[in-house]
Amino acid sequence: MKENYSVIPLLLGKELSLSAKIFWGFIKMGKSWIFPKRNYRYNHLKNLCLVYFKLTPLCNLRCRMCGQWGDQGVMKNCDIREEAKKIVSLERYKELVDEIAPRRPVSYLWGGEPFLYPDLMPLAKYMLDKGLYVSVNTNGTLMEQNAEQIVHDQWSTIFVSLDAFQEINDAMRGKGAYERVVKGFAAINREKKKRNSNYPIMGIVTTVTNQNYLDLEHLAEATREFNLDIHIINLGTYTNDRIIAAQRRFMKEKLDTDIDCLAGYNTGYNHHIDGKRLQSILNNLHQKRYGHPILTVPALNPEKISTYYADLETPVRNHCIVPWCQTNINYNGDVHFCADYPDHILGNIKEQSFKEIYNGDRANRFRKTLHDCEGGMFPGCLRCYQNMLFGKRIRGY
Repeated sequence: MKENYSVIPLLLGKELSLSAKIFWGFIKMGKSWIFPKRNYRYNHLKNLCLVYFKLTPLCNLRCRMCGQWGDQGVMKNCDIREEAKKIVSLERYKELVDEIAPRRPVSYLWGGEPFLYPDLMPLAKYMLDKGLYVSVNTNGTLMEQNAEQIVHDQWSTIFVSLDAFQEINDAMRGKGAYERVVKGFAAINREKKKRNSNYPIMGIVTTVTNQNYLDLEHLAEATREFNLDIHIINLGTYTNDRIIAAQRRFMKEKLDTDIDCLAGYNTGYNHHIDGKRLQSILNNLHQKRYGHPILTVPALNPEKISTYYADLETPVRNHCIVPWCQTNINYNGDVHFCADYPDHILGNIKEQSFKEIYNGDRANRFRKTLHDCEGGMFPGCLRCYQNMLFGKRIRGY
């Protein structure tokens, strides 16, 4: 599992048009690596390759490990009815899509549960009509009733969060969740067959915790029946009290920003994961053939898996490039760079154009502050999912 490169030809061979869009995104990320522009007059839209749209705070599940609605989730005590009133309108999203479409970024739609955004279908269709790659991340429980439209509109990819086989998955995510996901995949596969279509490309994302890691092989065997295109195993976003305190001090001193979101990942679900046992499980998964490739994020030296969970203050990736080529739009219109830590707000699309925000003073100050940090990351970035995906591998890990 030290490298994921072996699955790239399998992924790119699925669909040439989608492959071209992904390849172009890699080129723009590469430019950001080599030429991380830090001057205040540079148009960073030139390298924009990925935009996350967190469409809604609403969710129909209460997954234990979720940073939003889980055991330590930051949304647990909010007035959800008031928050739901803040969502961005379809009309404003269309204006934003018109603004960014010439750059052809990948659009990643998530939540909460994105199917609870009232205009998900017309928004996805509009993005697709504008030539964007549209990927939707969902808990999968609402796929079945939307399968016909999903396939008709030719969504690019759909990723479903699924953490274990039925009993353990439902203990973590809610009774009946697993069965509804299975029915959703079956419905989409029926529609794809009916229309002789390859779209959407389908995958699942499994987040490793101490509750499910011993069941990963059981889940992998079950996925043979799902007709998937990929299975991503996410080693998980975790933190602790010391990291949170360091991040809080740093953000206040350097960016005059208070933080609260990082604490949502101080769940303890990394505790007591047997690194050697997990290493053996992952090795078995990568050696077998399930009809689709398995990717591990981050791809680690197997001998370092124990370090990943037991020593959260040891970095395994650094030099984050996200602020130079990606961005996140929150459900209320706030723009920020970090998907899971939306504390430092760059601006709001209800009040400004995206270009003004992305090239604005707050965005450039964030970029400069990050670049000036040792290792090119903040104290709270140590297990950030975006850093695990797009950060630089530290030698030995």
